[in-house]
Amino acid sequence: MSTQSSSGPDTQRDDAALRRAVVEAALPRLGEDGFTDKALNYAAAAAAVDAPTLQRLFPNGAQDLLDAFSEWADDEMDATLKTAPLPEMKIRERIKAAVNARIAALRPHKEAARRAAAFLTLPQNAALALKVLYRTVDRMWRAAGDTSTDFNFYTKRMILAGVYSSTLLRWFNDNSDGEKDTFEFLDARIENVMQFEKFKAEAREQLAKLPSLTEILSRLSGRNPSA
Repeated sequence: MSTQSSSGPDTQRDDAALRRAVVEAALPRLGEDGFTDKALNYAAAAAAVDAPTLQRLFPNGAQDLLDAFSEWADDEMDATLKTAPLPEMKIRERIKAAVNARIAALRPHKEAARRAAAFLTLPQNAALALKVLYRTVDRMWRAAGDTSTDFNFYTKRMILAGVYSSTLLRWFNDNSDGEKDTFEFLDARIENVMQFEKFKAEAREQLAKLPSLTEILSRLSGRNPSA
């Protein structure tokens, strides 16, 4: 009879569930304690995760706690988007829905989200900041149905990273009724992106009408380019 490796899929699923349990136990404390070993140890005790398991799941301590918190918010965003009629929406509405769903996941834990943003600005956390931001915008685009594999794959994620990051910062300081200022800010940023995409399309169309370099050189030399 074969035995399953301790590092197989079942163990990975168990580890994911344990990481999520620790994050959810930490949520009430993150706003006050921030992403610290204190918050992590409290959450481990609350989730009944022993010290060896905690060390295995969070070997980098507070950094791994923030990583898991960001992934938890991404999962919550995905769960919300799965119930939304995304196929019926235009692409700008899908992106708007994704950003709104991510913020909705953070809304009950706004101070924790602020502490997370501050934590990621520290120089030693630069690599982690890029990692979690890329993962978030990649999941947004995938939820929106993006199937690109060319250079657009990366440019879309770079642009959305700017839209999401700036909107999040606006949200942190938004005291307007119903967070109206944040939603208007997001609409404006998405409109900017759509105008940029329109400009790129028009530029490609105009460039296609221009003579090629071979044609230009041939004209300058007086030769027939088709000869």
